[in-house]
Amino acid sequence: MSWTTVADLLGLLSLLGGAMLCFAAGVGVVRFPDLLTRMHAGTKPQVLGLLLVLLGVWLRTRSGMDGLVLLLVGFFQLVTIPAGAHMVGRAGFRTGQVRPADIHPGRRERVDPSGEEAGPPPDDGARTPDG
Repeated sequence: MSWTTVADLLGLLSLLGGAMLCFAAGVGVVRFPDLLTRMHAGTKPQVLGLLLVLLGVWLRTRSGMDGLVLLLVGFFQLVTIPAGAHMVGRAGFRTGQVRPADIHPGRRERVDPSGEEAGPPPDDGARTPDG
């Protein structure tokens, strides 16, 4: 089996995998009930799906200049999608689309100004019994 055949098969598999992930992201955006889950569905599989599609296109074309352009597209997607998702989540929180009880920041230790740990944060009563 020659290198071109292997590259074509890998490109085909990458294109199909990327298309399936992009489709799953679209279905998740339509089907999920609230802003945070829709945002998660629209960013996580979409980025990986796009990167797989770009890899598949590069494996099919095998051109240096095309590869450079595809690499730039992938880089800018990796830079802008997290920032965009952050801004959407922030706007949703500020406009009341996201309830504060839906946000689970995790357990953080308080630090006093001297730099020593001051113990666990005070319980404000906003946590649910299961988490």
